[in-house]
Amino acid sequence: MIISGYTFIRNATLLYYPIIESISSILPLCDEFIVNVGDSSDNTLDLIKSIKNPKIKILESIWPADVREGGRVFYLQSMKALSACSGNWAFYIDADMVLHEQYLERVHDKMSAYLNQPDVEGLLFDFVHFFGSYKYVAGGRKWFRKEIRIIRNKNGIEPWGDTQGFRRMGKKLRVKHTGATIFHYGWCRPPNVMKTKQIVMDSLYHDNEWIQKHHPDPSGVFDYCSGGKLVAFSGTHPSVMNNRVDLQNWIYNYDPAKVQQSLKEKILDTIEAKCGWRIGEYKNYELI
Repeated sequence: MIISGYTFIRNATLLYYPIIESISSILPLCDEFIVNVGDSSDNTLDLIKSIKNPKIKILESIWPADVREGGRVFYLQSMKALSACSGNWAFYIDADMVLHEQYLERVHDKMSAYLNQPDVEGLLFDFVHFFGSYKYVAGGRKWFRKEIRIIRNKNGIEPWGDTQGFRRMGKKLRVKHTGATIFHYGWCRPPNVMKTKQIVMDSLYHDNEWIQKHHPDPSGVFDYCSGGKLVAFSGTHPSVMNNRVDLQNWIYNYDPAKVQQSLKEKILDTIEAKCGWRIGEYKNYELI
């Protein structure tokens, strides 16, 4: 069994991506790891080179400035990395997501168990989304709870949309659950950096007029009240994240009274909290 890991990244330092931690978290599982490094304004390329692991294979790319519809640029960059993967399985790890080391053996065993079962097209993970700081995780319905991160390689399977998940010829993949959790740190940044990152992200979906309208003050700080309901995190972070967690240099105190939620969100979150049913939950997979 050959396992490929892959990701893509641009401006990792400027935008506070834990890319080293992300790659390092699944590197023990991989026989090769493809990193597609976009044209950056910082030291991202040197940062990836500093890993100095023979498994790492670096691609370099230019992100097209005119591709803004639906985050398609993410699809293009992801496909470039995926196309270079040679393994039986391809494990996609986003630049701000980390696999806890407690799940390494379990994930490896799942890939081995389903290697010769072609009806299993991918493997599903649980997700926990950190918001505001490393002490809080998102608890509302606006955050996805499960998604595919390992796919059977070279089988016509491609990233779907802006790469949140995968499909094959537009159809949902048949998957098995790994029983493992991926930690998402995409909304855990200093408020000024989070604001910059949000503008950068929006610019990959919208034109300049939209950006100017929705971000009239690009020098401002991000409003963390937009994350919905949060809950205190009581577990342990992946060990590769310990140093970054210890170095957190901003203060975020969650105030439930300031949470911005529509009446619909409040009602649906209340129903979910009481009976565990997430009404109308989006599931981009077929669990078998």
